[in-house]
Amino acid sequence: MESTGTVEYEPVSVKAVLSEMKDTAELLIDLSYSAVLLGSDDVASEVLELEAKMDVLQLRARMSLLMACRSTEDAESLAPVLGMVGAAEKISDAAGDIAKVVLEDIGLPDTMRAALPEAVETLVRATVAADSALAGQSLGALNLETETGVRALAIRRQGSWLLNPTRETELHAEDVVLLRGPEDGVSEVYQDATGDPYEPPEPPQGDTQDLERAIDSIVLMKDMGELAVDLAYGAVLFDSEAVAEEVVELEAEVDALQSRFEAWTLRAAADMDDPVSLRGLVHLARSTEVISDAALEISEGVLRGLSTHPVVAEAVRESDEILVRATVAEESDLAGRTIGDVAVKTETGMRIIAIRRPAGESDRTGREGGEWVVSPGPETPLMAGDVLLAKGTRTGGERLDALTGPSGRA
Repeated sequence: MESTGTVEYEPVSVKAVLSEMKDTAELLIDLSYSAVLLGSDDVASEVLELEAKMDVLQLRARMSLLMACRSTEDAESLAPVLGMVGAAEKISDAAGDIAKVVLEDIGLPDTMRAALPEAVETLVRATVAADSALAGQSLGALNLETETGVRALAIRRQGSWLLNPTRETELHAEDVVLLRGPEDGVSEVYQDATGDPYEPPEPPQGDTQDLERAIDSIVLMKDMGELAVDLAYGAVLFDSEAVAEEVVELEAEVDALQSRFEAWTLRAAADMDDPVSLRGLVHLARSTEVISDAALEISEGVLRGLSTHPVVAEAVRESDEILVRATVAEESDLAGRTIGDVAVKTETGMRIIAIRRPAGESDRTGREGGEWVVSPGPETPLMAGDVLLAKGTRTGGERLDALTGPSGRA
């Protein structure tokens, strides 16, 4: 869709539009940072295409919400929905600004690209060749995610985007497919799709110590911002004030990192022959901070005691990457082991983004029960009664339910 075209009201499902906006916003975050990592004008151009689409989606969402508001009760229940629409648009604009750092050749230190691979799962843009073995086959038949760990995030076909490809979705020749996963798997699938070998970017050498600290701050801001967005949608879906409060904490941490980033960047500029080359870094940090602000907007309704509108919860459930909540049963294989021991992401495809300990319990690190453990790592222990908040595919959600035991989803 053209961002400059005429947009008129048409009856649409608010739930469907919100779900598409959520999927598009999350995809934009992935694509924009991948464009920086790869130094790819092609991927950056895809970001701007999707940003234009998001502009249209948010206008249609606002029109539909205005048509639905007929009383003060409607205004109260729909106000948080408008907040979510605005937040998704902010994420889209921030992603577009990140893409322009690449497209407009704004200065960006090579060290930035050296640091990002650890924070960005490999994402590539592949055009399916006419003679590819993948052409004409469904994603279910190819079983890419199970066989290679690679997931097809989106497909662009003849100018239209398919953001939620299912097992039944067939790949066609000339489809532009966005693939994400481990580098080995991406390399294999990319070659099968295009016929050309995948060439990862060469990791450049580091720069000054102050600059490295500034870049480390951005990478950490990026990780926290993405986590904040995930938790914000989780807070809305499960109407959890405790999760929303974690979003507030993460947003405050990103603000603090922004201040440290500015100090280290100014120090680094004093030691550089061409400090203008740091402009791109400043743009990147500013856009990253906007993403965390948007996460706070998403969860604001929950924080202010406004009940989650049913249409919002349904939109989050029906989006591309879903959020699930599962409780670890006493007899589950997870109880008493670490996330790394069980290889939860490998076994299920789900990424655990937060854990709530049962009240009155504490883990081996001494953390009290009833609290949220945000962004757990491989060494984080799991205990019976833990409530896991995880993100991934619907199939992955079913696998996680089976792994956590008979108690299933909370």
